[in-house]
Amino acid sequence: MGEAAGQGVVEVTTASKKEVGFPFPGPIAQLQIRFRALENGFKTWLSKQSLPVEAAIVTATSAAQGAAIGAFMGTLTADVSSSLPVPPQGAALNPQAMASLQQAQALAGGPLLQARNFAVMTGVNAGISCVMKRIRGVEDIQTSMVAAFGSGAMFSLVSGMGGPNQAANVITSGLFFALVQGGLFKLGEKFSQPPAEDVQYAATRSMLMSLGLENYEKNFKKGLLTDRTLPLLTDSALRDVKIPPGPRLLILDHIQRVPDSRIGK
Repeated sequence: MGEAAGQGVVEVTTASKKEVGFPFPGPIAQLQIRFRALENGFKTWLSKQSLPVEAAIVTATSAAQGAAIGAFMGTLTADVSSSLPVPPQGAALNPQAMASLQQAQALAGGPLLQARNFAVMTGVNAGISCVMKRIRGVEDIQTSMVAAFGSGAMFSLVSGMGGPNQAANVITSGLFFALVQGGLFKLGEKFSQPPAEDVQYAATRSMLMSLGLENYEKNFKKGLLTDRTLPLLTDSALRDVKIPPGPRLLILDHIQRVPDSRIGK
């Protein structure tokens, strides 16, 4: 009898949570949460290792990821590479023609060739970035460009791209990669800057975060329920901005119990 009553309470509580907008995470969301936990744990463990160990692991894992991407890209360019002309055995091509053929083969190679190229680029880039960040303690445009330079230089060496002067081509490729990466870094900074904080909802935001209801800040903004309106909030006002019953009760109870939240500071 007692167990049945307890089970009924659990079922009612579960149903109540679903009604007030607290859905349980689905299988995909649970997998994402576990993956993020494992990823954060791995990063924490890796940061405690010595610099050579961290750099080696980061380089290897990034190279493996790059190889997978390159192999996939190589399947798309395999038909192109098979149509490239093959010089007859013993034929002597001028250096410029040979350089052009090597460039075409590097850009349109099959899965194995592209896997090697991408593995080198991503592995070297990640390894240099890891060392630079550990030494300098910051990830900035300088770190990004140095890593890109090394990536471009190594790509030039393994792919054979460029003219007959290998040394000049290594430097040129490295500089090109560095400039592109620097431009992308600046572009990313420009678009990733957080929006200016809306001071009209500072107290509202603080209240919602303390209640674990920060997802409903957008509802307050849609209804123009600013900090100044906190003392005037009613159940009907919160219902008009489509806030479920459970969160409405928590918000109104918080406003009654915490005097500062009624002031709208």
